[in-house]
Amino acid sequence: MDPTRRRFLGGARPTATQRYLPPWAGDAQGFLHRCTRCGDCVSACPIGLLALDAEGYPSPQFDQAACSLCGECVVACLPRALDRSEGRAAFAHVAQVGPGCLALQGVECRVCGGACEVTAITFRPQLRAVAQPAIDASLCTGCGACVGVCPSHAVALRAPSESVAGE
Repeated sequence: MDPTRRRFLGGARPTATQRYLPPWAGDAQGFLHRCTRCGDCVSACPIGLLALDAEGYPSPQFDQAACSLCGECVVACLPRALDRSEGRAAFAHVAQVGPGCLALQGVECRVCGGACEVTAITFRPQLRAVAQPAIDASLCTGCGACVGVCPSHAVALRAPSESVAGE
C-alpha cells in the first residue's frame, strides 16, 4: 500500500509514549538485552516500517506503514534479537479503538476496517445509528494497518489485557 494514501486525512499523529517492538521481538527485556542496535533489521525492512528510536533501538512506525509480516527483519538480525519460531506471534499487541472514534461519535467511518487485511475489524449494524467497530483480538496480527489510516487517531495498539480510557 502506498504510504501517502495511508496518511490521507490523517494529519499529524500524537506522539506515542509506548515503545513498540519490532515483529518477533518477544518480551521487551529479552529483546533490549539481545539487540545490538546495528540497524540491519531497519535496512532490511522493504516497506520502511522500522526506524531507530531515540535510544538507537528499532521501532515500528505504524503511523507511516503497516507490517507485511514478511520476516526480512528476522533474517537480517544476526544477534537473533528477533525470533520467528513456529507458533510465535509477530506482535504482542492488538488494535483497540478509543473514544475518539468517529463511528462511536455517530459519524459514518469504516476506514480502519477497510485497511485490515485479516478482517479483524468489523462493524456491527445498529438500529437507526451508525455501525459500531468491533475488533476480534484472536484475528488481529498487530500489523498496524488500521493505525495510520484512522482520521481521528482513535486506533492504537495495546497489549490485549490493556483497556482504553473511557471505554
